[in-house]
Amino acid sequence: MKTLPSKAELIRWIDENPTRKNKREIAKEFGIKGAARIDLKRMLKELTDEGLLEKRKHNYVDPSDLPPVMVLVVTGPDKDGDVFAAPMDWQGDGVVPRVLMMPQKGDPALGNGDRVLVRLSAITGQDHAYEGRLIRKIGTGPAKILGLFRTSSEGSRIIPIDKKFDQEWYVPDGAENGAKDGELVEAEQTGPKGRLGLPRAKIITRLGDPMAPKMVSLYAIHMHGIPDAFPDDVLAEAEAVDAIKLGKREDMTELPLITIDPADARDRDDAVFASRDTDPANAGGFVIWVAIADVAHYVTPGSRLDREARLRGNSTYFPDRVVPMLPDNLSGNLCSLHEGVDRACLALRMVVNDKGRKISHHFTRGLMNSKAALSYHQLQAARDGEPDAATAPLIETVIAPLYEAYEAVAKERNNRQPLHLDLPERRIELSDQGHVTTVAFRDRFDAHKLIEEFMILANVCAAETLEAKRQPLLYRVHEEPSPTKLDGLRDVAQAAGLVLAKGQVLKTAHLNQLLDAAAGTDNAEIINVSVLRSMTQAYYAPQNHGHFGLSLKRYAHFTSPIRRYADLIVHRALITGHGWGADGLGPLDIERIDETGELISLTERRSMMAERDTNDRYLASYLSERVGSEFDGKISGIARFGLFVRLHETGADGLIPISTLGREYFHHDEKSQTLTGEKSRIVLKLGQPVTVRLAEAVPVTGGLMFELLTVDGKAMPKGGGRSTGYKGRKVTAHSHKKRTERKVIRKRK
Repeated sequence: MKTLPSKAELIRWIDENPTRKNKREIAKEFGIKGAARIDLKRMLKELTDEGLLEKRKHNYVDPSDLPPVMVLVVTGPDKDGDVFAAPMDWQGDGVVPRVLMMPQKGDPALGNGDRVLVRLSAITGQDHAYEGRLIRKIGTGPAKILGLFRTSSEGSRIIPIDKKFDQEWYVPDGAENGAKDGELVEAEQTGPKGRLGLPRAKIITRLGDPMAPKMVSLYAIHMHGIPDAFPDDVLAEAEAVDAIKLGKREDMTELPLITIDPADARDRDDAVFASRDTDPANAGGFVIWVAIADVAHYVTPGSRLDREARLRGNSTYFPDRVVPMLPDNLSGNLCSLHEGVDRACLALRMVVNDKGRKISHHFTRGLMNSKAALSYHQLQAARDGEPDAATAPLIETVIAPLYEAYEAVAKERNNRQPLHLDLPERRIELSDQGHVTTVAFRDRFDAHKLIEEFMILANVCAAETLEAKRQPLLYRVHEEPSPTKLDGLRDVAQAAGLVLAKGQVLKTAHLNQLLDAAAGTDNAEIINVSVLRSMTQAYYAPQNHGHFGLSLKRYAHFTSPIRRYADLIVHRALITGHGWGADGLGPLDIERIDETGELISLTERRSMMAERDTNDRYLASYLSERVGSEFDGKISGIARFGLFVRLHETGADGLIPISTLGREYFHHDEKSQTLTGEKSRIVLKLGQPVTVRLAEAVPVTGGLMFELLTVDGKAMPKGGGRSTGYKGRKVTAHSHKKRTERKVIRKRK
């Protein structure tokens, strides 16, 4: 019989034999039989008590080692695009081991939070301890939870602030991460139901007082996973670049290009100029220049800046801050076309005839110098005869030709028939302390339309050129609405007394007939919103499927490379296609262009959702001091559980639960989009003018609740109490708020 091994020999053998770790295998290896097994069991227990081994089921392992097969959670791609994972519940000492996932052909895409079964191989000499090959994907991990941390005698919980969630999470002891009662926290689910019958979660980040000024946009940043801090190496790379000299570029510094942006613009990536065409063969025509910041010179394929920009996909704009795609030394400095300084650009010369039809175009890589940085309001005021010191010298030579060229291009636009959507845009203004001061609708001038049309024309030229040069590119694709969505739109139109005909190949002109018929009526906004909702989501792809909304056969984004990665790809393709330098499309750009299109389509939607949620919360914050006040609005939505009203003053949307409409049954007709009172015969329908009282406004969720006072100028019958119009589970737009936020308010009081 062999003698017992030393503890060191025992640990070393366990490390070297990861598949043979139970007591029977150990005893067999060392020839331990009979009563000596009792001594082996004692030795293994001592090693376990000392923390040198860990017993998992019937196996003994080094607690800092991972087994050959285990379930991991994906921690997301790094700046190089490599996907890493980590144990779901790390029990060892020291840092959590990193596992580099080694993708194989046919593996599904993995995203942050996904749970995966992985076969592991230990490695040395790298900054990760293991490499993993996917066995199978177990499930998609939960999104990050953003909510209020609450403590009570029953235990700690997280109350979500996201309107999509209708449940709370239980936080076990040791998972609080130092959070204090009432703080806003970010957490993730760690397991199924625990105490109180709630799913378990652990707190990852403490965000502080939820009512602090300028916290609103942070809600959205954390909730939607928007990267808002640049890594040090990315910042260092951005700071190391210098302004570009002329070199082989075309000298455009004498061309009187100007930038036209919102008054609060944070970056300026496009400049324009127009003049009469002097070619006798194009009498009445125009030459239009569009110059765009040459971001591709600074952000080269595979660089740290490039990897970070691709990861972000686009800039995200909030009322109080911007989360940029590029660091400020580029987005706000070297790539921004500031007045009076030389800036690198990719420029486009377009020639249109007197009817606005493009007859030729030509791209160049140049160096420009903006002669003025104007706002839309400045430009329009100058056009309307009220110039200021900046615009007065430009009226005859720059401003008048721009508008004349726009008037020509607008003729072609009218022939093309893009959608005539007219949706007012809200502008939320904040004080220096982060409180909402005013909510108004942005003015829309011909100056806006001028820039919009020139940019659309430039984007078309980019797509045409790259097709002609057989270069890979990302198209901006907008497919036509689905039959199901069109049927829904027809129901809304019919409810408003309008018609969208069936049995024809849909064109934008058909939808424009509907929009034009509604223009100037009480139903105009409802029809515009309904047409917009019937549209498919635009996306980026290397395959061309046209742009339905703009009524264009081909379209690519070229005009905003500071804030959109898609435009940067188009710039690189133009550089390669024209042979302008080595900073064009890289092999990796081409290899993963499909993947890039999918990624940046998702980041764009992420930003849109974050911006919308932020505006909702700011509006709720603004209105929270006016609870009990009366407002005029219109019915903007009908559902079986109630109706939605949009306020005239702010454009804010809120819910009127059916339970507050009176003591009668309300019949919901989905086709006609109506609610009809069984006794009173009151008909509630889309577009009706109403007066409401604000019953609740909860800034932390963005939820608004109204009480209906009048419809079509007539008072609602009194009665109160619960309606019998909806017998199922009580549903509101913010049902979790009704159950939880009042508890929070009571505790604070």
